[in-house]
Amino acid sequence: MTMQTSYYKLYDNVYIPGRWHLRMPLFKESEEDGELLDTYRFVEGRVLEIERPIRLSMKPSGVALDFSEAMGIPIVHRRVVALFERLGLQKEVQFIPVEVEGQTEPWFILNALQVIRCIDDVRCEEVLYWLPEDNRPDKLGQYRNVRGLKVDPAKIGEAHIFRPWGWKVVLIVSERVKQAMEAEGITGTKFIGV
Repeated sequence: MTMQTSYYKLYDNVYIPGRWHLRMPLFKESEEDGELLDTYRFVEGRVLEIERPIRLSMKPSGVALDFSEAMGIPIVHRRVVALFERLGLQKEVQFIPVEVEGQTEPWFILNALQVIRCIDDVRCEEVLYWLPEDNRPDKLGQYRNVRGLKVDPAKIGEAHIFRPWGWKVVLIVSERVKQAMEAEGITGTKFIGV
C-alpha cells in the first residue's frame, strides 16, 4: 500500500511587513505606457506563446519576495525556477520572463500546465454551482464558489503543481513542493492544506 501525499493551496503571503506589492502585468510597448495583459490565460493549464515583453510595476514598493502574485498571477524569482528544475518539474510548469520595475534580477510568471478534476465536493465546507436560474448558460454546472476547498488525492496522480478544474483561481502544490520551498527559504509563500 502506498501512502497518499498531502496537498496545499499556495498563496502570496500579503502580511509580510514592508513587502512589495506588484501591480497589473502589462505588455511593454514603451517606458511611458503599456497594454493590459489578459491574465485569464494564465489559469488555463497550457503552454502560452507570449509575443511581447511583459512588465510589472510596484505600488507601494518594498522588499522583493521570491514568490508573490500580481492580479492572481504567480510571479517568482529565478531561485524558484532553479528549485523546480532540481525537483524535475519542468513538464508541469512554464516560466515566462517578466521585467519588474526597479529590479535587475530575473523574474518570471509561473504558469502551471495542469488542470485536474480533483475537488472533493463532499469534504469541502461548501460548494455552489451555476444553476439555470442564474441565467449564465455558459457556466451551467460549473463551480460558482468553493469554500473550505478539499481535494481527492486519488484523482491527482503524480502531479506536484496544478490548478483544480472548475476552481482555477487556486494554485495547488504537493507536500514535496511545499517542503522543498520551505527548506530553500523561498520568501512570500503561505500554504493552506487542502
